[in-house]
Amino acid sequence: MALELSLDLLSFILPEILITHFDLVTRTTVDSALHLHFEEKNGTPKEEKHRILIAHGFHKEIVIQDFPLRGKLVYLHIKRRRWLDKSTNEIVQRDWNLVAQGTRMTIEFATFLKELSRY
Repeated sequence: MALELSLDLLSFILPEILITHFDLVTRTTVDSALHLHFEEKNGTPKEEKHRILIAHGFHKEIVIQDFPLRGKLVYLHIKRRRWLDKSTNEIVQRDWNLVAQGTRMTIEFATFLKELSRY
């Protein structure tokens, strides 16, 4: 229940794609940083419904920085799923655009900092 409540609150500040397509599995606070750990939900990609896919683990976790909250740094730990096409042995994955190019920050946070630097 507490994790669900946290997710409701986080939906106001996190990118919608995380709330919709990922599960918040753990959260920790280390020093003055909040670490939120997400795993992609286990639904096969709709655009690949014509294939027979089986779950095939996760990609290596990525860590990106998001907006600070109440003086704490916020890091999003994201694990994306991959599937195996049974007939071709091809690895299938979704193409998520979560990180601003050339950074380790969410797109929204990078845009905010870019706008802030103009002043």
